Parts: sequence; structure tokens; C-alpha cells
Amino acid sequence: MSDPLSILNLRVGDVSIDDTFAEAFPMTATRLIITSISEKWAMIAATVITGYATSVIACDAEAGIERILTADETPDGRPGIAVLLFAFNRESLEKAVVKRVGQCIMTCPTTACFNGLPDRTKPIKVGGKLRRFGDGFQISKLIGDRRFWRVPVMDGEFVCEDEFGTTKAVGGGNILILGESQLKTLEAAEAGVTAISKLRDVIAPFPGGVVRSGSKVGSKYKGQIASTNHAYAPSLKGQVKSALPKGAKCCYEIVIDGLSLESVVEASKAALYASAAADGVIAISAGNYGGKLGPYHIHLKDLVKPEGLS
Repeated sequence: MSDPLSILNLRVGDVSIDDTFAEAFPMTATRLIITSISEKWAMIAATVITGYATSVIACDAEAGIERILTADETPDGRPGIAVLLFAFNRESLEKAVVKRVGQCIMTCPTTACFNGLPDRTKPIKVGGKLRRFGDGFQISKLIGDRRFWRVPVMDGEFVCEDEFGTTKAVGGGNILILGESQLKTLEAAEAGVTAISKLRDVIAPFPGGVVRSGSKVGSKYKGQIASTNHAYAPSLKGQVKSALPKGAKCCYEIVIDGLSLESVVEASKAALYASAAADGVIAISAGNYGGKLGPYHIHLKDLVKPEGLS
């Protein structure tokens, strides 16, 4: 394969880049800092709290692990994990976070949960609601202007911050990876997710960061708000107007949520170049709904401008 950074007529190396855009939309987000006696247990808690949180089409939130934290990066000096959660509004986000922290963090051995956006306004109440599990034995502690709750549990205390900051965010950034085989396309998608995992303020919320069931708005069935994106399904190539280029037998999508439009754009670019550099990739595209879904349009041509190369 030629130099993956060479660009000619919307190409990255040998890979064609579609002249299209990803359509993203506004969301509200928060960051949780989960700590534990070990990175193992912090990761278990982070993995569980981000489960069943791939798409707000059917989930209460979109969530993912942002990064692993060292002990000197956490409020209590223990190993930790940063998790980002996204919802359409603050009320929905609060409901999701309270349920998920109560079910997945408070129940997990040795964990604590802290506000990862302490400088942001318009907070949501988390520990202030979960404190009631203490049945009157809970203790409040104020450090500076931050309140923490100590809830007695069977291995000691569950410490949870009273309020968590929120921020306006962006969801639905994406790229589509079109490849010559399922295995090679998946390997390319994995490379794209790895590139995203090195960045802060962003997550790829789907399983392993990769989407196999890309969707379109609407369906032939009443009440079904989303259905399979048939134009990218290789098994339907002879039955529908296909968007798959010649030789493409598989398509995977990477969806990106971030705390800002800039972070989503940066992650989209990183994923595009990492995926395009993989073997067997024929083209990179993006999903949109004609500009009717969201106000943020991330054009692939802007990601591959020569002046944009790092």
C-alpha cells in the first residue's frame, strides 16, 4: 500500500474517501471518576456501568470508558477509570447516572465515585440521591465547596460525590469503513477505535467501539423508529440500491461521542487515518440523514485536507 498520508482527489493512500459528511447532534454529558483498591476492580465497575449504553435510540444513555487513570490523577489517590455518559438532556442524564451508579458502582467491591467535571455548571444530583441507601447512617463530608456522601456497606463505606457537573456535548459523529472482507474490515475498525482510545473527551460507545448494525431513520413497520441501513448490507447488494463500492463485502461503523465538536472532529480524523492505513480497506464514508437529524456536519474532505495533516 502507498503512503497512507498521501492525498489525491479525496484518497488516503489507496483508499477512496467519499465526499460526504457525518451528521452529529447535541447531547448533554458528564464524566465519572471511578476508583477502587485496584485497577482490576475499577475496570470491572467501569465495564458494567457502560453496559447496554450504545445508542439513545433504545438505551437510557450512551456511555464508554474514556481512559485509565493513575493514582495521582484521582481524588482519593487510588487507581481509577474515567467514564463518559451522554443523554439528550440533563434530566434524562441524571436518571441514567443515578441508576447506573447505584446498580453498578455502589454494588462493586471497594469502589468510590467522583465528579469528573468539577469546573462545569448545571450539576446533576447523584450521591445526594444514593445517600438514602444508608438508611439514616450515611455521613456527609464537605471539602471546600464539594460535598461527599459516605454510605455504609458490607466492606466498609461507599463514597460518592453529591453532585456531578454536566456539559453540552456532541453525539453521533461517525465513519463507515468499507472493506474487501469481514475480517480485514473488522481489523481496520479496531485500528480506528484504538486511535480514538488515545484521545481525551471522546468515546466510541458501541461494543468494542464498532457497529455492525448501522441504521437509517424509519422503517416499513409502524412504530419502528430505526431500521437496518440496507444500502450498506452486502447480502442485499442485488436487491436494493447499494452504496457499497466494487469489491466491498463488509461495512463497519465507528460512532463517536465527545465533550465538544472539536474533540469529535479530532477523533474522526484519527479513526479515518488509522482505518485507512489497514490492509483490505476500499473506501471510507460517513452516515448522515441529509442534514435533517443534527446541526453538526463533519465533512470527510475537511479531515483529509493537506493543511490538516499532523
